[in-house]
Amino acid sequence: MPRRRVLLSLAAALCWPAARARPAPPELAGLHLQGQARMRFFGLAIYDIRLWVRERVDARNWPEQPLALELEYARSLRGAEIAKRSLQEMRRQAEIADAAAQRWLAEMQQSFPDVQAGDRLSGQLLPAQGAQFFVNGRRGRLIAEPEFARLFFGIWLSERSSEPGLRNTLLEGRHDGG
Repeated sequence: MPRRRVLLSLAAALCWPAARARPAPPELAGLHLQGQARMRFFGLAIYDIRLWVRERVDARNWPEQPLALELEYARSLRGAEIAKRSLQEMRRQAEIADAAAQRWLAEMQQSFPDVQAGDRLSGQLLPAQGAQFFVNGRRGRLIAEPEFARLFFGIWLSERSSEPGLRNTLLEGRHDGG
């Protein structure tokens, strides 16, 4: 039994660097992978999400650190629905005035195209500035509103996230299912 445990530990140690060694996509150059997870809904894979950072972030400091989230979709989704669901998740974290909600929804609808399996949407959190989006590596919209950016990235990283397990995986530096 001890030999088996040693072999399993060795195998896990050999796999860990491979997961962490994944290079950042070109639009996220200079960042390294902290954690990744697979988002599922009723068992169906929706997307793989990766947290890219310059320096390790945690539950307390993520809003003040430059970071990026990369979502690689496993299925087709309409951009308008992605935007609508994003706003619902943002409203779970804080009250949002109707005028801001309408403005942010319009910005997201213009930022998020319809996606197919394999498409990548990335967003960079620019502390005190806003959020820069990329679609399959191409620079997209900049939403220059820090509060929008905090709430948007909070969908996955806030303590009020509707997916606490996914949040913990990203922030704790684990690599589950992605």
